[in-house]
Amino acid sequence: MKTTGLILIALFYSLNGYTQLDTLRLKKLNPDSVKTKPTVIDSSKQKDVEDLLLKIFSNSKTINKKPTDKKLNISIVPFVGYSLTTGIAADLPGNVAFFTSPNHDENISVIQGDLSYDIKTQKIFVSRSEIWTNKNHFKLTSDIRWMQFPENTYGIGTATKPNDADPLVFNWVKVYATVYKKIVPRSNYFFGLGYNLDYHYNIKQTVNVNKTITDFDTYGGAAKTTSSGLNLNFLYDTRANGINPLQGTYANVGITQNLSILGSNSNWESIQLDFRKYLKVSRYSNNVLAIWAFVWLTKGNPPYLDLPYTGGDTFNNTGRGYIQGRFTGKNMLYIETEYRFGILKNGLLGGVVFTNAESLTEYPSNSFKYVAPAAGAGIRIKINKHSNTNVAIDYGYGIYHSHGLFVNLGEVF
Repeated sequence: MKTTGLILIALFYSLNGYTQLDTLRLKKLNPDSVKTKPTVIDSSKQKDVEDLLLKIFSNSKTINKKPTDKKLNISIVPFVGYSLTTGIAADLPGNVAFFTSPNHDENISVIQGDLSYDIKTQKIFVSRSEIWTNKNHFKLTSDIRWMQFPENTYGIGTATKPNDADPLVFNWVKVYATVYKKIVPRSNYFFGLGYNLDYHYNIKQTVNVNKTITDFDTYGGAAKTTSSGLNLNFLYDTRANGINPLQGTYANVGITQNLSILGSNSNWESIQLDFRKYLKVSRYSNNVLAIWAFVWLTKGNPPYLDLPYTGGDTFNNTGRGYIQGRFTGKNMLYIETEYRFGILKNGLLGGVVFTNAESLTEYPSNSFKYVAPAAGAGIRIKINKHSNTNVAIDYGYGIYHSHGLFVNLGEVF
């Protein structure tokens, strides 16, 4: 979830496993990505938090031991933090990275999880997965969540002001599952079919700050809503490692048709266009220029909490510089660029600078009129050199004096 405020990282933990990618495997998996020299991470020359802790607390014999070749890479980063929405919160995010075949002839598979609890009413369980089968013939994705979540709603559109905030409290069950099949042999093109469920219940406006009719009321806010439908996806993906891509392209077109016959409150449609490009700026470093374009369109009358919003993407990362849910609309345009660079030669510490802009349609005209830009910088701490997993700690600034700290396990996109 998108968290703003002061974050205290309490502990790093990583269990190193498989050996890193080799040039031959990259050539087989991503023939389009090796027109230039392929990216290879020599993890023996890299350092992560585990290496640092071993150096501090272990003797030289332990440090020089050769690690065993395990099948899993586990990265966990418990932390305690504070945000304006939740107050003091304890969070336990983690991921497990692995290959599904003995010969490592497919992309890295990842299972991610998050448990969160705070002193107000926010309780979160999240489990996401991206599983690749042998030679990338199939890809299976899932996104399962249960949340009891307080979130301010500021109204619909990009012209809303911070003092328009009205608190909402709701429970949310989300179940998304999609199976992708490679449609052209020895290519990176996939077709996907799946099911999406969003069930919001116990929805309440706890306080109406301005004592007026809010956009939530005007739009037809309800105490319970269900969106249930089938999704159709077309995917092109040349990244070998989705946790921290060093080069490649990701492009996905996702269409979800929510249907009343499947339990949805109404028939409505959502289209998401997600494009990401990673440009390695030099063959002598792992510095990367990353570009992200995201378009989210709806047709019909989605429930208020299923409308496009800031931080509403799969990993809740759009709009660094703004609190989650800051802008809402029936349609959304978003673009972000980020430059990732090394600070220490051993890879333990890196940095980023980023800028983004978003526009959500006004209500009831459903037109794009305003843009909300943001920018910031951050550091990257390597906690697992084998899966190339970083802790991302960023500070972002937006308009209307919006600013805050944003923490992720893995890159933002």
